[in-house]
Amino acid sequence: MNKEKQILPELRFPAFEKDDEWIKESLGKIGKPLMCKRIFKEQTSTSSINAIPFYKIGTFGREPDAYIPVDLYNKFKSKFSFPNIGDILISASGTIGRLVVYDGSDAYFQDSNIVWIGNDETQISNTLLFYCYSTLVWQTSDGGIIKRLYNSNLKEMEIYFPKCHKEQQKIADCLSSLDEVITAEREKLTVLKDHKKGLLQQLFPAKGETTPKYRFPEFENDGDWEAVTIQKLIDDKTIISHLDGNHGALYPKSEEFSNQGVPYISANDFINGIVDFKNCKRIPIERAKKFKKGVAKNGDILFAHNATVGPVARLETELDFVILSTTATYFRCDNMNLCNNYLLQYLITPNFIAQYTRVMSQSTRNQVPITTQRKFHLSLPKKIKEQQKIANCLSSMDDLIEEQVKKIEGLKNHKKGLMQQLFPDTNKL
Repeated sequence: MNKEKQILPELRFPAFEKDDEWIKESLGKIGKPLMCKRIFKEQTSTSSINAIPFYKIGTFGREPDAYIPVDLYNKFKSKFSFPNIGDILISASGTIGRLVVYDGSDAYFQDSNIVWIGNDETQISNTLLFYCYSTLVWQTSDGGIIKRLYNSNLKEMEIYFPKCHKEQQKIADCLSSLDEVITAEREKLTVLKDHKKGLLQQLFPAKGETTPKYRFPEFENDGDWEAVTIQKLIDDKTIISHLDGNHGALYPKSEEFSNQGVPYISANDFINGIVDFKNCKRIPIERAKKFKKGVAKNGDILFAHNATVGPVARLETELDFVILSTTATYFRCDNMNLCNNYLLQYLITPNFIAQYTRVMSQSTRNQVPITTQRKFHLSLPKKIKEQQKIANCLSSMDDLIEEQVKKIEGLKNHKKGLMQQLFPDTNKL
């Protein structure tokens, strides 16, 4: 057999460079596909008291919202298929191939939607099998996307692994240590986000209050803040423009969008407080020039108000303008009286969120019309310098959060590249 056709990874640990080529095996030869005994809806409850968590496909890998009686759990666990500690549970519907390693906790799993291979680890360890699963492309033999993972699909899936268990362990240890680093960095990100939430609660007045819990020392004697409606700020020309993407008869048709031209921004393009232009639709420049409403410019503050409600973003662009979809509203401020970045931060405070949440709870539609937005209150300190101080503090936190997000993405990309080297390239076999 030519070396090019041998089943070998691009990168191999020195101690195993002279070992035999890797093994190619179907999952059906590794172990039998298994699932838990069926649980019927009437056997579940929403109470966790003296009950066992029951994970359905929608809560798999997350928090449970259903529970089963302890005696039923013990009965089914002893009589029917049940995962061993270390078995790798696989989502078989919805998003195919989500993985959860069973840790031995008292829990039960939805039949057919959550499955696992009964691996006795004779051929391959569960720790390496987890990463082998991560390399799989969950497709049918003709290249189509698997909408449901049947046992027959699972048994036909092929994986590649070294015969030597020491090499298996070495690869698994390498990738596991990197996963631990990623997990630690995600925990740091959670801490940063929680700290930002705490600052939002302390730096702005709570409902019914006229001053915040914490105030920067130089402004402590500057008196109460003012609660003012958005409409009043518009009337006073503090907010000099507040419009949404309702374009009336000019609303663009699907065939008018292209890969070039003026960005057409929707709420889905708001990523971490800024507008991400990578995947947004675009309108040819001559067509875009005809739009009069919903034309946002650099520095405007955007608020998602339709379908997806709540995300905000600051528009940063060198273009003369962009077009907003019907899902977004823009605010343009007079920076002598209202700091753009202060407004950006205020729109995600608990006080402001409570205002639009109350409106949505009274409606059957997930939206906050622009006329309703204008009735909402903002709390403003008298001096623009205090606004700027608050905005700068919170923006600094946003910068730290963004840096942490990028760090995690870099680690994830590093892991992806490492896995491509540590496992054989199936396209070359």
